[in-house]
Amino acid sequence: MVLSVAKLVPAGLHVYQTLDGDELTLCELEIADGEDIFVWNGVEVGGVQIQTGIDCEPLLLNVLHPATSREGEKCQQLIESPHVFPSNAEVGTVFTALAVPAGVILISRAESTGEESWTAIPMEDLKKTFREQGLSNGSSVLIQDSNGDDYSVLTRQGRWSAGPNETNWLQVKNICQLESEEKQVKIAATTNTVLFDIRIEAIKELKLMKELAENSCLRPIDRNGKLLPPVPDSYTLKEAELKMGSSLGLCVGKAPTSTQLFLFFTLGSDIQPGTEMEVIVEETVSVRDCLQIMLERAGLQGDTWHLRKMDWCYEAGEALFEGDATLKELMLCSGDTLVLMEGTLPPPGFLKVPIWWYQPRDPSGHRGSQQGQTNSATSQDGTWRAASAQGVPDTVHAEGPLRYVGDVEISEDAALVDLKCQALTLPSFSEFAIPSPAFLRAWTVESKRPGRLLRSHQQQLKECRLGRRTEICLEPLQKEENLGPQDLVLRTQMRLPGKRAYSVPEDMVWDTTRSCTAASLRQRVADFYSLPVEKIEIAKYFPEKFEWIPISSWNQQIARRKKKKKQDNLQAAPYYLKDGDTIGVKNLLVEDDDDFSTIRDDVGKEKQRQLALGKKKSREALRVQSSDVFSSVETPARRRGPETSLSIHVGSFR
Repeated sequence: MVLSVAKLVPAGLHVYQTLDGDELTLCELEIADGEDIFVWNGVEVGGVQIQTGIDCEPLLLNVLHPATSREGEKCQQLIESPHVFPSNAEVGTVFTALAVPAGVILISRAESTGEESWTAIPMEDLKKTFREQGLSNGSSVLIQDSNGDDYSVLTRQGRWSAGPNETNWLQVKNICQLESEEKQVKIAATTNTVLFDIRIEAIKELKLMKELAENSCLRPIDRNGKLLPPVPDSYTLKEAELKMGSSLGLCVGKAPTSTQLFLFFTLGSDIQPGTEMEVIVEETVSVRDCLQIMLERAGLQGDTWHLRKMDWCYEAGEALFEGDATLKELMLCSGDTLVLMEGTLPPPGFLKVPIWWYQPRDPSGHRGSQQGQTNSATSQDGTWRAASAQGVPDTVHAEGPLRYVGDVEISEDAALVDLKCQALTLPSFSEFAIPSPAFLRAWTVESKRPGRLLRSHQQQLKECRLGRRTEICLEPLQKEENLGPQDLVLRTQMRLPGKRAYSVPEDMVWDTTRSCTAASLRQRVADFYSLPVEKIEIAKYFPEKFEWIPISSWNQQIARRKKKKKQDNLQAAPYYLKDGDTIGVKNLLVEDDDDFSTIRDDVGKEKQRQLALGKKKSREALRVQSSDVFSSVETPARRRGPETSLSIHVGSFR
């Protein structure tokens, strides 16, 4: 999967540049606040290849062409319909898109004011692109027969104004499961046609029973064939946001009123598209009553169920905790999907917190290999480790696997120490010899690894900003710990002289109350290891990149990046120092080089390089195999702008 910048244009969502470079920050990629990010395979969506970039930005054009009678003859009535074309497509592709014979094309640009002014495009210019012809979103394109020399459809002076009620068609399918001679019919309509009239006309043309007029509704059908929520009879096509050419399903049952909600719901966490059930409820119904209605509809019983919203990736998301709240108060809308999940929710004001046991692996505890050999292995959680012939670890501090121990129900007003005390009462904790809660360090769980450190013992849980789905892991300590609000917990490791390896990690608490600068951290590390500050070098480890960034010569970086002195803070770019980070320490008294890397880093970088290469090859292969949605369009090469001179002034920093 790749990440791309997407923007909402009149034609829909268009994908622009792909975010390349895992090592770059969002700021360096010039990602603006509120930007939309599109997650996809970089080639196609739903089996259709997607063109990306500003060159092929889609244009939403109004295309008009003469209507055809049932005998196949052209008539004076014009059909207007919206169509989307890439801005770099040739104008002549309009004939192919509408499946009409080649003729004369007239255009009216969107920026024209007053009456629409039409201009005929010479035949030799039909190979020019829409952008080269100056068309933009909202422009109109009129197709005429090549032998039509007077353009009789247009009024005199070559001007014409499209009426608001130009006729087009909607397709209505019979989904009533009743016998009918016709399976689907086309109904003439305009944007101001009321859905009730379309429904009644469809019943007549499908030759269905008149009784359906009192017990049927129209439901839009999406591109995947799924029936969407019914639309009210009183809506016009414009109010229902239905486009000409849309497909509607004629279904048994009345559409919801203005005070009712049409909801989908599904059962369990293993959610499969197409397995949803449907229900219509009043928007003033409570969550508790809605749950009972859905249980009855699903044929279930019991009081050990709860409701969750469906999140954007089609998984069970946020739980509906407030049983007495109405669906309207929770801002649920028609078309939303809820998930019936087994299990009770904690009462209001309480949290149900899953507790995990977190034991950081001690690299020195890895089994060494036989004399004269090197042993490497991959643990169950995918972390690579290796040991040298002497049993000396070759890795830096590695996160140990988490072990689930149970759930704790606790009040939001309780303190962090209360959570630790209650966790100690879980049966799984009986095998751990923990003297007191002060010997436990609490972290939130993020991406199946320790995330944010929870500090003060007496801090209330509601002040810890724990969400309803937060999970906590507890780490055992060798001595009591009570961290202050400005304390940072860092994992420090001393570089072994003459080896690309580190000693056993040690936790170092750094008080950043006075400053969080490179000089302050270097002094703290020097004191921790009883070394002169000028005889050490330190670096922060970035495990996701297998890279070390030395923390030194900060003033040189300030000058080079032209940053102000007040930004000398290790918690900001480029270090983003936080709790749990690994700090490598090098003793310059016994080793004087600038290499902090290990063999594990070499292996990790090579795997990342191979993975990136494999992804690139697979995307290229997929792009070759995929059919181009605009295969008949020759995409012209992007024109370069005129070259201009560029002056570069290099200042002196001595």
